[in-house]
Amino acid sequence: MDRDMVETVSLRWLRRLVVAAFLVITVFPFYYMLMLSVRPIERLLLDPGSLVVGFGELTVATYAEVLRAADDGGQGFLTFIRNSGLVAVAATVLTLVVAIPGAYAVARLRFFGRRQVDFLFLAVYLFPSIVIAIPLFVVFTRAGLRGSLFGLVLVYISQTLPVSVYMLKNYFDTIPVSLEESAAIDGAGRLGIIRRVSLPLAMPSIMAVALYDFMIAWNEFLFALLFLVDKPDRWTVSLGLSLLADGVEVPKTVLMAGSVVLTLPIVILFFASERLLTEGLTSGAEKG
Repeated sequence: MDRDMVETVSLRWLRRLVVAAFLVITVFPFYYMLMLSVRPIERLLLDPGSLVVGFGELTVATYAEVLRAADDGGQGFLTFIRNSGLVAVAATVLTLVVAIPGAYAVARLRFFGRRQVDFLFLAVYLFPSIVIAIPLFVVFTRAGLRGSLFGLVLVYISQTLPVSVYMLKNYFDTIPVSLEESAAIDGAGRLGIIRRVSLPLAMPSIMAVALYDFMIAWNEFLFALLFLVDKPDRWTVSLGLSLLADGVEVPKTVLMAGSVVLTLPIVILFFASERLLTEGLTSGAEKG
């Protein structure tokens, strides 16, 4: 074997080892959390470090307790999941409804201050969330929106809209203008061009932004605590999980089951949309 072949083989195996190491680091915490959630508490106390659970030890009683209504002695996570789902879906849809035409306008139209728009969008994230939390709390209290899921949706839209516009604008910039000009020559109007040309090509970016917006709204804790703390029936999953974490009498197996319930929808959504996220990213829009 010559030097070039040795280096090629070595780098190939090194890459596999690095990927395997990162995979173990990423998957192991979730695996351990899943194992804890399906073990009886008495078995966990006897052998807390066990990474393998026998088939006879598996139990779903922890998930039944987490999902059961609070009036029936459970933790009421079905209500929390419903609230989080409504808030996350509404915030994602409304953000995209505003962000898509806004990003297209910034990418294609010429107007005064266009070059400063990117900076203004990103400048929102120069301020930590806690800085705007108190003003929003005062405004929403006076408007009668504190304690409502609709008010929480508005807060999440204000948090995700700037970066959504920025991300979509950068993707619209990569779409060749010649495609839109060809559609215009064929008689398509501006709305027709957007619907038939720009949106299909931008679908991978739109899916990525939608997933980002959904994750932010699903996992957010600070504003949910601030606006819904006195409305337990409107709590989101993150608030419900914090309640389990603070409860001394709650077994850790139940806490891990709640963590799985919080994490699993995001994992399922990611793998379900993986094909749409990657489709078209490596292929060009025009043929030479």
